[in-house]
Amino acid sequence: MILKKNIHKAFYLFLFLHLLIWTLVPSLSNVNLPLDTIEALAWGSNLDWGFNKHPPLSAFVVEFFFRIFGNNDWAYYFLSQIFVLITFYFVWKVSNELLQDKLYSFLSVLLLSGIYFYNYTTPEFNVNVCQLPFWALSVYFFWRGINLNKNSDWILFGIFSALGFLSKYLFIYILLSLFIFFVFNYKKYNKSLKKYFFSIVISLTLLTPHFFWLFENDFITIFYGLDRSGVTEFNYLNHLKNPIIFLIKQFIILIPFFSMFYVVVKKLKFLINRKNKKIIFLLSINLIPISLILATSIITGAEIRTMWMTPFYLFFGTLFIFIFKNFIEIKKIKKFYYIFLFFFILSPSLYLTISLIDETKRTDYPGKEIARLVQNKWDDNFINEIKIVIGDEWSAGNLSYHLYSRPIWINDLKNKTSDITGEQGVIYTGNPKILKKICPGVFGTIKPVGYCMIGKR
Repeated sequence: MILKKNIHKAFYLFLFLHLLIWTLVPSLSNVNLPLDTIEALAWGSNLDWGFNKHPPLSAFVVEFFFRIFGNNDWAYYFLSQIFVLITFYFVWKVSNELLQDKLYSFLSVLLLSGIYFYNYTTPEFNVNVCQLPFWALSVYFFWRGINLNKNSDWILFGIFSALGFLSKYLFIYILLSLFIFFVFNYKKYNKSLKKYFFSIVISLTLLTPHFFWLFENDFITIFYGLDRSGVTEFNYLNHLKNPIIFLIKQFIILIPFFSMFYVVVKKLKFLINRKNKKIIFLLSINLIPISLILATSIITGAEIRTMWMTPFYLFFGTLFIFIFKNFIEIKKIKKFYYIFLFFFILSPSLYLTISLIDETKRTDYPGKEIARLVQNKWDDNFINEIKIVIGDEWSAGNLSYHLYSRPIWINDLKNKTSDITGEQGVIYTGNPKILKKICPGVFGTIKPVGYCMIGKR
């Protein structure tokens, strides 16, 4: 059993092993980066304050990494794990402040290994992974803000709140939850009111460029989210069916978590002290976001997609440890560690096995080889570099990532034809039957995609 004096070492060992395993396994087993990562890289090649599906932060981050590491796939698996490790670290920090016991804080982080959002799905850097550290950081600095009322904590809360929102709009659920907690506990924390609102001003200031972009682009990202959730397809049955499906899925997702937790608890008995500000805070940051998103599904009939819930369970371990800490049996900790190790090993083993056996996944797409073939055909026909690729984020995005000239990606030429000059090499990707008829340059096909190349001879 890990002694209390060794908890810090064990925690940092866990972080290191998580980083190592989840960087190596996908790097060795995948031929190509996952869809969402390629999509973010496509956006990153042509940075803006927003994109057709999401706000811009995930694109900013991957483009920063591309400038350092280029098109080395391992770097983006590494990037994803850096975000996960920062998240774990601040869950640990929050747990230390609330539980005031290093062992319990350690357990609260290890329990997250029972939720597949924090292991199996993490190799794919996307908006869900991107918002994880900012969710944990916002909770941490909000808690410090209301208790210590330091300017630095409130400023950091404002900054991380904005970054979280720029990762994904669903971040609003944790911000609303913190606001609700503050309102209902205003008498306790009224001394923090001015600084809390100052942090909101900081957030809104940082978000201003994105808001301008939204107005200029007819709120395209918001309508995309509504369309993905099925809100635009009105059906009375959805207001009942979708919330029930949502709840069933959440129960299934949490089965490994509860199986780990149940091992160390003597009995499931608890009393919640409503005067204890720590338990009220924990209930607020865990249950209010889930209740709000469930209410969204009930009221609008929205289908809540499973991956949207990625950050919602970050503090579930802390909550359950806090509620049942009087019934945790230390002598059963060894059994808990065995079950933790089982899930810790099982998840990457499954990922590796599925990746090697199933050859129909996006991560088996020969993106590098296709880019090589396209580059060879280009070099045989043109003397200038490829500067622009046009098409969907997957086909054109892979070209943008793999081609050595790192061309910028454009989804379509709507309102952008004036940005292209005769000196720029352009490749259109898309339906081969259509492209073959209209292509004014060199046409080729690498099934099932057609490529139209226009360059300087």
